[in-house]
Amino acid sequence: MPGHVFLRLAPAGLSKLAAELTDGIVAVSATNGKTTTSAMLSAIIGRDQVVCRNGAGANLMTGIATTLVTRPGNATIGVLEVDEAALPGVTKQLAPSVLLLGNLFRDQLDRHGELEMVADRWRELVATLAPSTTLVLGADDPVIDGLAGTRANVVRFGIDDPGVSLGVQDAAADSTFCVRCGTAYVYDEMYLGHLGSYRCPQGDHQRGKLDIAARHVHSDGIRGTTFRVDAPDGSTEVSLPLPGLYNVENALGAIAAAYALGIPTAVAADRLAQFNAAFGRFERIAVGDREAVLLLFKNPTGANEALRAINNDVANTQVVLALNDRIADGRDISWIWDIDLEDALTPAAHITCTGTRAAELAVRLRYSGVPAEQMTTVAAPEAAFDAAVAATAPGGRIFVLATYTAMLDLHGVLADRGLTQPFWQEQA
Repeated sequence: MPGHVFLRLAPAGLSKLAAELTDGIVAVSATNGKTTTSAMLSAIIGRDQVVCRNGAGANLMTGIATTLVTRPGNATIGVLEVDEAALPGVTKQLAPSVLLLGNLFRDQLDRHGELEMVADRWRELVATLAPSTTLVLGADDPVIDGLAGTRANVVRFGIDDPGVSLGVQDAAADSTFCVRCGTAYVYDEMYLGHLGSYRCPQGDHQRGKLDIAARHVHSDGIRGTTFRVDAPDGSTEVSLPLPGLYNVENALGAIAAAYALGIPTAVAADRLAQFNAAFGRFERIAVGDREAVLLLFKNPTGANEALRAINNDVANTQVVLALNDRIADGRDISWIWDIDLEDALTPAAHITCTGTRAAELAVRLRYSGVPAEQMTTVAAPEAAFDAAVAATAPGGRIFVLATYTAMLDLHGVLADRGLTQPFWQEQA
């Protein structure tokens, strides 16, 4: 509400508020990972400065206006996640000193349109940036790497480890054709979706030289991930208490942005070791003598990575899948057919489908090979969650994979029960 009121009274006033943050603003945008990356960067910076951050995830113009209007009086720097479609308009007003762009995947097609439409808007945006703006780019994404052009202030980050390559192209891969000539890329390594080490066989484009690179990546299941980060200021080991290659990408983005702000890589890595998961992004919540692990999924690539992250831990557990189709989720749910569900959840003891589109989710699971007797459809997410908890033995674990508004609903239930904080308090 404060943002709505402010923008009605002063439609162009956001730039004045942004200018009051004396150490500038870091704007973060991506299809997947912008909330976690922003939270990681805030955790790194927040040891030394008071950070203004839209921690509740309100990343449209009104939410960002609210964040700036209600910021702490002693805040000196902003770390603001920005919706992909809203990025051009927001950036024009914020004039960030650092712009971090992570990746682009198909997401909410009914609102964003096809990926290339967003990519075109981002290309136009980058062309208008001041030369002093540092561009921090997820170079594993060909579209994002291609935004660098001939700019001088660019920091590229990515994974460089053949040991964690998928080996084959992900069915959910999107941008696999050269951004210059349209020829299909040759991938030497493919890490997730269309992210990897690629080159155009015509020689028109290849992944740029990585300034911040993750090597020797080792997964310890849901317990976390370790890797070595190599940067211009040296190499250091990172022990990340989050699973999955997508969280390695998120951590690299935060380390790269911190480096652009003058924070040594070793300092950033040390501070990430104590990082707590952002809302719904692999949150682990004690429910009596059981544990609930919450994972947000909103598009095929994000869902695939969540499933890979729990692959070694899902056997004999209760799984709740919650699919909503409200405005914030995207009305079009056809993307569930692009998830690599085949055999991914069959080791689970039982799967409960819930949410406004629970029936469609159940149909997708049946096509993936899950027997009818292994799953149940429960309309109300709270009832679905309670049934999964009741079916879990003491000391056991429940995995909850939910779209955005379904996660809000379930998180609200857990907060009402005193099991966790409301998400806006947790992320403030």
